[in-house]
Amino acid sequence: MTRHRDRIRRHVASNPGVHFNRLARDLDLATGQVQHHLKTLRRADDLIAEPRYGRTHYYTPEYGPWERGALAVIRRETARDVLVHLIEHGPSAPGSVASALDVARSTLEWHLDHLTEQDLVEKRRDDGGRVTLALTRPEGTARLLGLVEPSLPERLVDRFTRLVDGHADE
Repeated sequence: MTRHRDRIRRHVASNPGVHFNRLARDLDLATGQVQHHLKTLRRADDLIAEPRYGRTHYYTPEYGPWERGALAVIRRETARDVLVHLIEHGPSAPGSVASALDVARSTLEWHLDHLTEQDLVEKRRDDGGRVTLALTRPEGTARLLGLVEPSLPERLVDRFTRLVDGHADE
């Protein structure tokens, strides 16, 4: 395995679900170089690539389908914040989660769509039709949260989105 290929594989192993642009940025490699080595690593079954939510995420083979989908979502700061809130506070009403996180309900719902699609959160309805959000796999979710450290650009994009949403609601 070449030095660059080995660096890419090690980086993906320590940052499961990393997307292409961050990978190239973190390793300070040209995008063409990264594309070439990723293609070779994928052909050798050393890495798995999955497009989700507008980005291609990379994983080592030990991650199963649920973990790969969960990690792709967990890489977004607001989605992580929702999960941490539910871990800390237990099942919660969407309004209280949006208030606690200081996000618009529309932003929360956008993230909830992905969180429910990846089987991280479920929406439970009571007899009166009121919704409660609950984690579907608390232990697995907590373990995956521990694997993800967002980059500064990812945090800034999420915070900018929150800022725009805050002004849109006024």
